[in-house]
Amino acid sequence: MKWNLEHKKVLITGGTKGIGLSIVGEFLTLGAEVMTIARDGSNLPDDIRSKVIFLEGDLTDPSFRDTIISEIGSRWNKLDVLVNNTGTNVRKGFEAYSEAEYRKIFEINLFPMMDLTQRCFSFLSASGKASVINMASVAGSVDVGSGAPYGMTKAAIIQFARHLSVEWARYNIRVNTVSPWYIRTPLTESVLSQPDRLEKILNRTPMNRVGTPEEVAAAVAFLAMDNASYITGQNLSVDGGMTSKGL
Repeated sequence: MKWNLEHKKVLITGGTKGIGLSIVGEFLTLGAEVMTIARDGSNLPDDIRSKVIFLEGDLTDPSFRDTIISEIGSRWNKLDVLVNNTGTNVRKGFEAYSEAEYRKIFEINLFPMMDLTQRCFSFLSASGKASVINMASVAGSVDVGSGAPYGMTKAAIIQFARHLSVEWARYNIRVNTVSPWYIRTPLTESVLSQPDRLEKILNRTPMNRVGTPEEVAAAVAFLAMDNASYITGQNLSVDGGMTSKGL
């Protein structure tokens, strides 16, 4: 086994900015063939665009999921790695959510990912040694003030991976989850730009800093490698020690 992803056929959702873009870059550096999707391709740098298969569309649209599956079938007819990275959030107290708002969080974070993973099963099983990595959050394990619906979807994603890791082990498909703490991305900038919130975050983090998208991407890449072939059903926290800290 080698520390690379050479010749791996990879699908990464939400790969045009933040953590997703860093995952795409990391996988390309390690030799993977990458297909990535997003609602808006304008954020995808030209040097990355020239190296990936890019599909623009809304993952919540079933017809777009049909398109993704058709592209995988026509280009590769197998899938070695699936990275479910798409997500969103609306931060507020639970009593302030409208039904439309919390349904939107579930419709983006959870249900399309479940459906896409299910549809990819035949391609993943054809790999012979496939890996599924779902992007969750430490908010799926502890309260971090990010809103109950977001934490609920991330907890569901963690449990989804545990179940699938057992069900799909017979097909040599590994399923794991990566749970970041605060990472400096466009999605978190509104929080990190508040001095009082940033101070609380740093005080809660033993390493006393915010993480980078590249650090999350490295963890995802490791779980995708054949070197991680005996790791499945796990939730890897990339959190600077946050979830281990008591007082």
